[in-house]
Amino acid sequence: MQSSRPYIARALYEWLLDNELTPYIVVDAEQAGVEVPRQFVQNGQIVLNLGVSAIRDLSMTNEAIAFSARFGGQPTQIMVPTEALIAIYARENGVGMVFGHEPVMPAEDANDVADEVSEDEAPGLSSVENVEPDDGEADAGGEPDEAPKKGRPSLRVVK
Repeated sequence: MQSSRPYIARALYEWLLDNELTPYIVVDAEQAGVEVPRQFVQNGQIVLNLGVSAIRDLSMTNEAIAFSARFGGQPTQIMVPTEALIAIYARENGVGMVFGHEPVMPAEDANDVADEVSEDEAPGLSSVENVEPDDGEADAGGEPDEAPKKGRPSLRVVK
């Protein structure tokens, strides 16, 4: 399963811009692949302004956030792998999100997973017949139904 972090970061970035706020990101500068000006790193982190007037050529992919910015008047190419993104927030009011550590889930081939789970262990689905409630009327045997079934099917996972 892919990380939700890049999807949420893109959505929050757009939301902040739509509300005329300035998006800032907090980056773990110690992570592999992070390309930022090291002289501005404090306590292993750097805060970057992603406002439209501060950057050029922004690219937010599932793998990384990349853009050009000026630091001390020098144009610099910035690269932030998605795993290094700690938070995204608005400069004006601090509204945003801090990302927690996501568990690393190994990518498995679907055939490998199917081979590992026996049919007895595989979850199954069942449904309930669509039965109209009869308001407690007697059935063919003359007895009223004790618990009439509702009209919607249900999903039940069997382990």
